Amino acid sequence: MEHLLDIHKRQRKLTTLVENQTVYNVKNAELNIFETYEQAAKVQLIFDFPVITSMLSGKKIMHLTDEPSFEYFPGESVIMPKGKPMLIDFPIAERNSPTQCLALGIDETKVKEVVYNFNNLVAIEEENNSWSLDENSSHLANNIELNQLLQRLMHTFLSNTKSKDILLDLMFQELIVRLLQTKAKNIFLQGKTNADTRIGFILNYIKENLTHKNITVEHLATKAYMSSSHFHKKFKNTLGVSPIDYVNSERVKFAKQLLSAANSNKTIAEVAFKSGFNSISYFNRQFKKYEKITPSQYLKLIS
Repeated sequence: MEHLLDIHKRQRKLTTLVENQTVYNVKNAELNIFETYEQAAKVQLIFDFPVITSMLSGKKIMHLTDEPSFEYFPGESVIMPKGKPMLIDFPIAERNSPTQCLALGIDETKVKEVVYNFNNLVAIEEENNSWSLDENSSHLANNIELNQLLQRLMHTFLSNTKSKDILLDLMFQELIVRLLQTKAKNIFLQGKTNADTRIGFILNYIKENLTHKNITVEHLATKAYMSSSHFHKKFKNTLGVSPIDYVNSERVKFAKQLLSAANSNKTIAEVAFKSGFNSISYFNRQFKKYEKITPSQYLKLIS
């Protein structure tokens, strides 16, 4: 990322110390890079098109109309509808250590096209086919795939390759799909959608039977009255993860709760089996996959 910002620094002109804006245009999209070099408060920013923003360096405090104020750090993203104001504080911006953020706007016609194709892809008969990027702002933290994609987008925007427009168009499609999948997953997990839909029913079933050891794709597909292959495809297209990966990630979350419980004297083996895993080695692999550390290292970290 430092290399990318160095490329940008050679191209941009500094005209103001607060939210200095540099715009990069391509077909169907606009990339804005904002830089602030001094502390400031309640700086207002409004776009006349929907944007996804991502912090590059420093820290902001965001005041949005749809949710409580929050601190905004590198690696996090915020989706903003068009016409919605952002009030921004810059508590630590300095001349030698600016706060930097990108804001990517994609043509609404392109967004609608990808949303339409996504809904056709995930539809199960007459259900699960009305997803959209709605009019509310949303704060996305710890979304590694999205953050990596935005870095690739920025790199391609700043490049001079002949295939830039083609590559960016593919990335825009991937970005919109990932945002839709993230929204779908969050809505299902928050219980904001009908549990009578098959995907909603299955997620509730997994939640209620998480520690059972017979949660297989075949078992879940039977519960959803679908073939295994069809169920696997629709589940992964909708949420961006396979059914088994989803089950394992939820089991790891549950295992963390058991390991973190006050006065807990359970062994790692006991936690593994209580969380629904069939073997300690498989539990260790899955825990490290999602948490980047082993259960033993996690215990030392919280002790």
